[in-house]
Parts: sequence; C-alpha cells; structure tokens
Amino acid sequence: MVTESQVLETLSSIQDPDLGRDIVTLGFVKDVVISEGNVAFTIELTTPACPVKDQIKADAQYLVSKLTGVTSVMIEMTAQVRGQRITGQELVPGVKHIIAIASGKGGVGKSTVSVNVAVALGMMGAKVGLLDADIYGPSLPMMMGVQHRPDMMQTDKGPRIMPIDAHGVKIMSLGFLVEEGKAVIWRGPMVAGTVRQLLGDVEWGELDYLIVDLPPGTGDAPLTLAQQVPLSGVVIVMTPQKVAQEIAYKSILMFRTLSQGMGRVIPILGIVENMSGGIFGSGGGEQAAIKHGTPFLGTIPLDAIVSQCGDSGQPAVLVAPESQQGRAFQEIARALAARISTLQYLEDESLDEKLT
Repeated sequence: MVTESQVLETLSSIQDPDLGRDIVTLGFVKDVVISEGNVAFTIELTTPACPVKDQIKADAQYLVSKLTGVTSVMIEMTAQVRGQRITGQELVPGVKHIIAIASGKGGVGKSTVSVNVAVALGMMGAKVGLLDADIYGPSLPMMMGVQHRPDMMQTDKGPRIMPIDAHGVKIMSLGFLVEEGKAVIWRGPMVAGTVRQLLGDVEWGELDYLIVDLPPGTGDAPLTLAQQVPLSGVVIVMTPQKVAQEIAYKSILMFRTLSQGMGRVIPILGIVENMSGGIFGSGGGEQAAIKHGTPFLGTIPLDAIVSQCGDSGQPAVLVAPESQQGRAFQEIARALAARISTLQYLEDESLDEKLT
C-alpha cells in the first residue's frame, strides 16, 4: 500500500517556478489522507491568483496516480495569502498587502487598470479592496457602477465608513462623499489628511490586497500613502510612446527616493503598458522596464470596449473575460500576485534567518 512518505517524496519533484523551491519544502502540501488506494490531499498556494495553479494540480494528479497501489487521487486547491510581518499597519490592520497604482501623468488609463486588476483578483478568489485616492478626479464610482453613498457603522473605535461592495470588490472613493458636480479645491495638507482618513476611517475588514488608485504625478497623495502605510509595492502604468517612458521614470524615481529617505524599500512591482497598438505604437512599456530595471507585468491592447465598459460601470474583465483585453487584465493580475508572493517569501525567509 502507498504511504504518506511516498506521496510527499513524489510531490517534492514539483517546483514553484517563482519561489524556486518544491511544493513540499514550501509547506504547500497538507492533510494527506490515504484510504486503501484512495489518496487525498490539499495544496495550499500563496495566492488564489497563482499563474501556475492548474499546472501544479495537473502535475500532482499525474505523479501520484502513477504510484503503485494508487487507484484514485483527489486534490483540493486552496490559497492563503501571506501578509507582511512588519509594524506600521495600524491604519489598516486587516489588510495583508497594499498596492499602489501610479502614473507619471494623467490620461494613461491608470484607473482603468486599477479597476480591472482589482476585479480580476476578486474573480480568482482573493479578498480585494479598491481605494480611489485620486482626490481631484475620483472616477471609480462611475467605473464600478456605484453612485450611492456608503453606510456608517458604530464600532468600539467610533463611527466607521463601510466600503461599498461592487463586482466582488470593496470600494471607497471621495466621489461617494462629495456633492455631485462639485469640484474639490484643496491644498496639500487637506489632500494628505483625506488619504489618511480613506485608509483609517473605513472598515476594510480582512483583505488579501488593497489596490490604491493614486492621482497622477508625484504630489501629496502618493507621498502620504508611502509614509503612512507599509506598501507592498507600486505598479507604474504608462502608454507606449517614448515620451511616456521618461514621464513614467519620474514616478519610479519618486518611490525609489522615498525608499532611501524612509530606510524601507518600496518595491516597484512592475510596469503595465496600456493602450498598446494603433496610433500609440507598442513596446514602450517593456523597453522602459528593461531600461529602469523593473519587471514588466504585461500589455493591454487599445480597444474601445475597455472605455465603453468603464463608462457603463461594468469592468471589461468582467464583461468580456475571454476578449484580448480581458485576458490581458487577468494575466497582469496573476503576474502581480506572483510578484508579491515572491517578495513576501524572500522577506519572510530573510527575517527567519535573522531571528535564528
């Protein structure tokens, strides 16, 4: 009869390509149960958006089924996102990872990327929040199809704002709170204070990822976010043109400079090239990633369906998941989740070495 040690030895030949270790050493294989020739076990990954989840399951199924005495194999695939193990998360204690989506200038589709990546992660099973930190031009209420105000709840911490659930994502925006048609005319300190309130006064609950849509440029909102919470990293959105590469570099340089000043690295998780093809050309995002030493997360082809879906409050990744654009958003979400998991694993491993 097959034994648990035989099952684990066989599964140890399967490697996680991002972490560079086998799934047994990583502790992914759990709850092995053997009854006569029936083998059942769980593989718990570090993110539900793992890009190689199906391949790992298929490999495990095939290898274990080949063991002598095995008549059936049942595998349950689960995920447990590892949160940061550092202090400074007092504002949003239930959030495991805060990811900023930034751009050097407006008009590159940063909010579109934020919305579709957040919804894509939610579709894959992650617990996701989406914060509209673009104080002067909050667009997420329209893009997520929500116009009503959020509810308030009294807690032991005092009154708290309840985020609005839309398309499987918890969202909050200043656009829910200001009168329709009114312009927000604030100086820097008010912007900084509002960003802090949208983080700390909202009952986000337990989240795997909180996606923060920053205003374009290098002003008070990104500075406040970087200084107030331990960011897991930043995604830079740009269009393909050469001039966009230089503008995008300003955002990269800002976060790298902040890292030096705070003594804590704010990783650049990668660059996304939006509106690729047509009059904008293509390839600029990947060139910028190589030039500035950052990962390249993917390309979103230019197509009217993306903006049309945003205007209707139905994100493209939800309406047309099998379209070229829908698949692109899903691939970027998986690449982003994999990058965060890898960085968190390396950070945990480094911390464990220091403690021992």
